Amino acid sequence: MKALIVDDEKHVRDAIRLLVDWQQHGIATILEASDGDGAIECVIREKPEIIMTDMMMPNKNGAQLLEWLHSNCPESKTIVISGHDDFALLRHTVKYGGTDYILKPIDAEQLNEAVHKAIDSWNKEEEVRRIDRNRNIEMNQLKPVYWDKLLSNLLAEPSSYDHSAEQLEKELGLERPTRTCRTAILSLDTMERSLKDKFVHNLDLLFFSLINICNEFLHDKQRGFAFRHWNSDNEIVLLFWKELDNTEALLESINEGMKLTLRCRVDFGLGKEMPFPSGLPLSYQEAREALRQRNLLTKEAWIHSTYKPYKSTGRIPEFSDFEERIHLAVQSGSSEQIEGAVKQWVDALKQVDFISLDQLDRWWREYSVLKRRWTIEKIPGLTEEQYQAKLSDDASRVIVPLDEQGILSLNVWQQQLTRSMVQLSKFLLDHQQQDKNVIFEISKYLENHYQEDITLQDISNRFFLSREYISRKFKQEFSVNLSDYLGQIRMDKAKMLLLNPHLRITQVAEMVGYQDEKYFSKVFKKQEGLSPNEYRKKQL
Repeated sequence: MKALIVDDEKHVRDAIRLLVDWQQHGIATILEASDGDGAIECVIREKPEIIMTDMMMPNKNGAQLLEWLHSNCPESKTIVISGHDDFALLRHTVKYGGTDYILKPIDAEQLNEAVHKAIDSWNKEEEVRRIDRNRNIEMNQLKPVYWDKLLSNLLAEPSSYDHSAEQLEKELGLERPTRTCRTAILSLDTMERSLKDKFVHNLDLLFFSLINICNEFLHDKQRGFAFRHWNSDNEIVLLFWKELDNTEALLESINEGMKLTLRCRVDFGLGKEMPFPSGLPLSYQEAREALRQRNLLTKEAWIHSTYKPYKSTGRIPEFSDFEERIHLAVQSGSSEQIEGAVKQWVDALKQVDFISLDQLDRWWREYSVLKRRWTIEKIPGLTEEQYQAKLSDDASRVIVPLDEQGILSLNVWQQQLTRSMVQLSKFLLDHQQQDKNVIFEISKYLENHYQEDITLQDISNRFFLSREYISRKFKQEFSVNLSDYLGQIRMDKAKMLLLNPHLRITQVAEMVGYQDEKYFSKVFKKQEGLSPNEYRKKQL
């Protein structure tokens, strides 16, 4: 905390320095000024919390300083120290926020009490200011989210406009009545990968930057407002309500702002002018279709409006056309075979003259479905959490690999698919090996505990796998079910024990896990064709 002493007499300033217990009051810095002008310069530069001033000084006097402080530094607390017992000066002090009026000669106890009172008052007001600052910060953080939700809801439910019309007019300048509107869409799906890579760990910051650039241009003459679409993870919507004939020119200006600030341009989908608010959903849908249905193989414009279906000159190959070869390559575990299979499909794509975002998205969803199906076929017990943790591709939407000109790079697309399939192949092979290991662990456990009463449920509980899964995998590996495998171990051990003539049949049965001698004899005879006694006589 800082304190400023203002008096034209140096000995008075020195006396105040000596009389106040600065350390007790938590004041680390003591500043001085000889008149009001010097005090103002010091306040502007140092911003002291406590100011002690004389009233009668040359140049700008104490009364004038109090008036200036009241207007320009109302948070500071002022103590007047004067040699004049004048009611007019006292009233002036109270009027302009002084906390105390002390007469000279200065009493140390009175001065320290006045300082304590001033600091206490400043601390209480600072706490209120702190709470207000935090509240304002929270409000500023919540406000964009509020507008995102409100305007996103307006896109879906235009009838909700009546409930928010007053707020929209007051805060955004959307005047009533507004007759028509247009919408445009900016999607992260169709943005240069280089830009997304810069913000890969903070997409919220990317959204914030893009929206701010848009609104810098839209706020001019309050022509519109940009917001994050609450119902889409990757869209920014621009709503226009003024000068709609010049919307495309405004979008061009925004794109130049993007280029200047972020070093790249973006694609916009633009809907037609529609009645407001009833036509909002249709204008939004048109903008979305214009963006998603454009040809990613060419770059004739950055702004796309009034979508017209493109007629390709040839058949566009589907992912399913190459499904069998790609599946075999994934099963092989060979990255070379996977790379070759993906290349064959992408080479076919390079022969077409039209690929839209919708088409690319459809291929990605098709691959994602097949990928999940192949995984479930190999690992039926895999949970959704395990699948997401191990195979982390975002299956909800395609990641569009665009170059700096905004054109689809099929080579990068090929690399993405190859990388994803190699990851899938490795996961399946690792899991297959893991399955084999756990099945052999189970077989080893049976060999070491054959004499115990073991059930399939016991094995399931011990190895944290379902009974069905163990049964299926065990039979795949050993060509017999688990109970027959355990029975064979017991019979092999029993045959060895029967060679000892000193062991009774009952003892042999118990030693290999059978408590009932008759049941043991029945099982033994069924498997060996001889009773235990007959087997012993034959061997001995």
